[in-house]
Amino acid sequence: MARADPLSAPERLDRTGLLQGLGAYGIWGLLPLFFWLLAGVDSGEVVAMRVLWSVVLLGLLIVALRRVPQFLAAIRSRRAMTYLGISAALISVNWLVYVWAVQHNHVLEASLGYFLNPLVNVLLGVVLLRERLGAAQIAAVALAAIGVAVLAAGAGQGIWISLALAFSFGFYGLVRKIAPVESLEGLTIETAILAPVAAAYLYWLSGHAGLGFGQTPLWTVTLAVSGVVTATPLLLFAAAARRLPYSTLGLLQYLAPTMQFLLAISFFGETMTMAHAICFALIWTGLAVYAVSGIVTARRQRVTA
Repeated sequence: MARADPLSAPERLDRTGLLQGLGAYGIWGLLPLFFWLLAGVDSGEVVAMRVLWSVVLLGLLIVALRRVPQFLAAIRSRRAMTYLGISAALISVNWLVYVWAVQHNHVLEASLGYFLNPLVNVLLGVVLLRERLGAAQIAAVALAAIGVAVLAAGAGQGIWISLALAFSFGFYGLVRKIAPVESLEGLTIETAILAPVAAAYLYWLSGHAGLGFGQTPLWTVTLAVSGVVTATPLLLFAAAARRLPYSTLGLLQYLAPTMQFLLAISFFGETMTMAHAICFALIWTGLAVYAVSGIVTARRQRVTA
């Protein structure tokens, strides 16, 4: 398995995987704008619609691309289904927390969660893969931990969003990295696993608070295309995860939270408190220390190779 270090020894970079990763994180960086259009729609309905429309889209792709045999083979694999059951649960948590955060003016906390994610990957490597941390890695993780502690003390009501997003997506990426299934089949099965729960929730919601779907043309169209918006970056990410070292994915992930951070303080007009400023500064400093250390190490290895 690839190391979880976002800046480990360089490997021959797969250009297709790099473009797929950039596409995935670029779309995710703009997602707050998409969910802003659904302000007023129940967060659970948004997630449920994402699941159901994704199942429809992915099912059509499976048939159109003649991947039915691979799809059926994945379903017959107990190992693949175990991993995908876990990843489905993780991504559903990630979706729900993220949509709720955007709809309740917590885009800053959401962006913080994805800035933390590369460092969460390091922790996963240490705890689950028994990897050893270098001095720069220890410093980066320590700075991030201090930053989270400062934010928890100064604005504790939002820190759970950051941690939930960071850890749910960190574990999701790790599980999808090791799952013995291709990206299209894997995502199709994940959404199919979630589809009954999504359908049941929509049925319940329709008899209580009511559905947003069908109320206005904007909500209806936006919810209908949510499958495309959901499936496209996840397919790109899953494909990139199988082509690129897990470390490279950690680097690419800086793109999405940077875009979200800029949107939060500009388009959404969220207030950046002193606790936010200190937390972000510490995390950015940790990432900079980590990045410089990785570049220096890579150059030394090229010289001695």
